[in-house]
Amino acid sequence: MTDSVEQQNPRFVSERVTALRLSAIKEMVMRSANVEDVASLAWGVPSFRTPAYIRGAVTEQLDTDADIGKYALPDGLPLLKQLAARRHHEYTGIEVDADDNVMITAGNMQGMSSLLHVITSPGDEIILTDPGFASHTQQISLCGGVPVYWPLDEDNDWHLDVDLLPGLITERTKALILVSPSNPTGKIFSRERLLRIGEIAKRHGLLIILDDPYSCFTYENRDTFFNLASVPELFDHVAYLFSFSKAYAMGGWRLGYMVLPGALKRQLIKVHDLNMICTPRVSQVAGIAALSGDAHHIAEFEARFAARRELICERLDTLAHVFGYNKPEGAYYVFPRIRAAHDNAREFCFDLLDRSKVALTPGCAFGPSGEHHVRMAFCVAEDVIDRAFDRIESRYGRA
Repeated sequence: MTDSVEQQNPRFVSERVTALRLSAIKEMVMRSANVEDVASLAWGVPSFRTPAYIRGAVTEQLDTDADIGKYALPDGLPLLKQLAARRHHEYTGIEVDADDNVMITAGNMQGMSSLLHVITSPGDEIILTDPGFASHTQQISLCGGVPVYWPLDEDNDWHLDVDLLPGLITERTKALILVSPSNPTGKIFSRERLLRIGEIAKRHGLLIILDDPYSCFTYENRDTFFNLASVPELFDHVAYLFSFSKAYAMGGWRLGYMVLPGALKRQLIKVHDLNMICTPRVSQVAGIAALSGDAHHIAEFEARFAARRELICERLDTLAHVFGYNKPEGAYYVFPRIRAAHDNAREFCFDLLDRSKVALTPGCAFGPSGEHHVRMAFCVAEDVIDRAFDRIESRYGRA
């Protein structure tokens, strides 16, 4: 039983799946799991526990709710949909109908996958930033679509050049994906640029997919942060995806929600039913607690992430001969360029893991512009950041 499935029966595996490769993020996490005392900055998992008020509410419901282990309706528990609609109104000023426009998902990964299956026919093109979230590229390919890269300008603080967008649009373009604050760069796209993107997308009849795990973490940029889902004229062209994973430290609960036009939801629910039946009910109960309670912990999370951002930037400053970086404006990643001698980002990360017990994510996973970079997650505990950089300094010395 040592041969792979592909070696035993190549025809069992589709060409589309064979062409995929495991996410470099998960590849590094799995590889580093076998390294004793590893200092890992590879996975964007907050170090915090799910807040006590959420855990407590679920504990109580496990004892009192006779239905908590049963199926929910395919689009979600009615109360959670209503709370999501209320939150969306508070954050964007846009009122939506909980039944017509809200879909409860098993996190943004599952929501994005289902949505891409709805809108993508073989050969259709989806535009995404380069660098951008690694799994989006693979999800597009899995649906038979073609990812089209929209390069960011590293020399100009990962500037998003909107003037490039019309040249990327063809008759096969269906949508574009935006993540702001960005993964992996931490870049926040400005109101002016986002509004121009909205105008272009509307003119060309494109869907704008807003993947939003990180908007609660914008630090000193909170007053200027802009959510494109807040523009009424764009409602029919926007699918907004919110994840509980980061702001509520609920990654393992697998929970999110989508706000989208009613006609699109009616198609999406068919795909969601086929691959999920429903988002786990116990997770939805946790989501009800999250959106019903006083989420004071979010400010605490952001303050801790802000301090860790300062720490990791201070440590990077002492390694200027190894890494050059742009300070992230939001989220909890930094995406430095590798200045030390190396062949490629993947081999650099493998070597650092094997020789120094430090796990980073190779930037090549995030698009062509990501090569010769690494992603570092500073959502981990301070001692992990320090231990990782102590080991890198031991390997390369201080600047």
